[in-house]
Amino acid sequence: MTREATPQKGAIHNKRLLLQIAFFVLFLLAPPLNIFRFDLYRNNLILFGQDWDLGFTGFQYGFTPSSEVIVNLIFKAFLPLASAGLLLIFVAWRWGRLYCGWLCPHFTMVESLNRLMLHATGKPTLWEKAPLPLQQPSGEILRTSRLYWIPLLLLSVGMAVVWAVAILTYAIPPDVVYYNLLHWQLTLPQFLFITVVTLVLALDFIFARHLFCRFGCSVGLIQGLAWMANRSAMTIGFNRKEAKDCHDCNNACDNICPMRLKPRTLKRKMFTCTQCGECIEACIQVEAQKGKPGLLKWVDGECASHKITGKDHGKDCF
Repeated sequence: MTREATPQKGAIHNKRLLLQIAFFVLFLLAPPLNIFRFDLYRNNLILFGQDWDLGFTGFQYGFTPSSEVIVNLIFKAFLPLASAGLLLIFVAWRWGRLYCGWLCPHFTMVESLNRLMLHATGKPTLWEKAPLPLQQPSGEILRTSRLYWIPLLLLSVGMAVVWAVAILTYAIPPDVVYYNLLHWQLTLPQFLFITVVTLVLALDFIFARHLFCRFGCSVGLIQGLAWMANRSAMTIGFNRKEAKDCHDCNNACDNICPMRLKPRTLKRKMFTCTQCGECIEACIQVEAQKGKPGLLKWVDGECASHKITGKDHGKDCF
């Protein structure tokens, strides 16, 4: 008899969750700890507690020549940002959209809200054509109830407010923002910023969270292009020789994907894959009930080319 319970998650999910939580905490604490922010009051960057004076204020009052401002912009702003961007592109070229699947706070919201909406409606998003099977990869049955709309809406709006305030602290000194917020003394621009960003993010979280990741995020797009440019990059490999084992499965790997992709398909159809590994763990759970290994795993090099062509290259990757 099948038990009724919340599906268990595996080692990959747990590792990602720890990294996602740590990165989200860093996202919130970076401004108040002066790890990284731009101070609009002083017109300069603050990095690891040090002022990176770009010379804007001096230039405004005629103390700093324009040439010095340009040099500061190049060496203190452009080059560090370009270095970080190149690192992101290299990681994506080699391993795919790891930042998205393992660090990005927005993708964390995608996964969390997908699970709550699955409990509330039987579908991970409002745009899913039909409810997904209630039987989970572990064999357990998912509980559904419209009561899950309550935590879903509370989490969406609550996190939208937290995000809006956190984003504001990257431009205005955090102590000013927190003081004004706690004492109901927000200036009109601060109030409008928090209100508008909260509204936009809440709508995104509820209606378009995975669509933003797929079509609206420039960081994700750049990573996807870099990943597609490398035929040997790490990707999800499928053991086609044992594909007959998929016949008695309810497409668990497809159903579990937060980005609503089909992991067994060609790489060009997996452009927005975040390398979260949820499909791998789902397949392992399904096959474990038969005493067999999973049919999905990460592959790279020569084995990754099989994902591009769909043809067997003769190399045993499983």
